[in-house]
Amino acid sequence: MFWIGEHVLHMDRLTIQTLIFLKLTVAGHMTIYLSRTGEEPFWTKPYPAPALIITAELTQVVATLFAVYGIFMKPLGWKLAVFVWAYAFVFFVINDFVKRRFDRVLDHAGIRFRRPAAIPAK
Repeated sequence: MFWIGEHVLHMDRLTIQTLIFLKLTVAGHMTIYLSRTGEEPFWTKPYPAPALIITAELTQVVATLFAVYGIFMKPLGWKLAVFVWAYAFVFFVINDFVKRRFDRVLDHAGIRFRRPAAIPAK
């Protein structure tokens, strides 16, 4: 994203800082949904807790508004904000695909990263 901002879009450093802030916020919060282990895609059950979804999406929206309107930073505008969201979503889908394939490889290798059964209380 930094390279795109600097070499393709020829942005100044302050605009690149806003671009990177938004990318880290949006993509970082999307990563929460990929953190489950398994071969299932991100949209399958069990879903994350509603409180987690609400807070993650709310912080993404607030960060987008801060970046678009230049609150505490140089304004980015809606066109670049949509570009950042699209960029983050594309890599989110790619990461989900890679995660599921990697999990399948580990499963065939006999390596499991699953939680053990609950330990009974003494």
